[in-house]
Amino acid sequence: MNTRTFLLAAALLYGLLCDLLMAEEPIRYLYQFDNPKAAAWKTVNDGVMGGVSDGQFKITPEGTLDFYGKLSLENNGGFASVRTRKAALDLQSGDILVARVRGDGRQYAWNLYVPTWRIAFAYRAFFNTKKGEWIEIRTPLAAFRATSFGREMQGRKLNPSKVNGLGIILADKQAGPFQLEIDWIGVERLPTTQKVE
Repeated sequence: MNTRTFLLAAALLYGLLCDLLMAEEPIRYLYQFDNPKAAAWKTVNDGVMGGVSDGQFKITPEGTLDFYGKLSLENNGGFASVRTRKAALDLQSGDILVARVRGDGRQYAWNLYVPTWRIAFAYRAFFNTKKGEWIEIRTPLAAFRATSFGREMQGRKLNPSKVNGLGIILADKQAGPFQLEIDWIGVERLPTTQKVE
């Protein structure tokens, strides 16, 4: 093999290795709604605090989770949510929560739950939807902030290994009907050298 051929082969091999290293990590699906895990969800609305918001969900024939209802600000209410029951999610620092959703143009939020004695405590990060359009949302775990009763708490950092549940909440202070359809929820795990702290 002459020098020119060797250099060309080396350059091709280097390009292939770069492509492999830069390739997007496959998604590890946490929840798809065409299997029995779909039953591991429940609704929690502001009725627990005297509010009258109505949030419900159903599994559609197409295998999606349809979260819908009517948000009310009466009686100091103002939130509707759907969440998983307790389950180990095997999250790590640097992970990115990903999901395919079709919304109504409103802003929703993820809640990540950890074992705690605090009431109404969760790590929260917001995401926007486009009315009537399927979009893929990506939320790094580093974006989540500790909250209690919806108010941010300083000095508390998420430990991903302790997360034992997740949820979606609507609390945008806009009374009226809402709807968010979820196709799947998963996690992207970046290579160690690319992790976001």
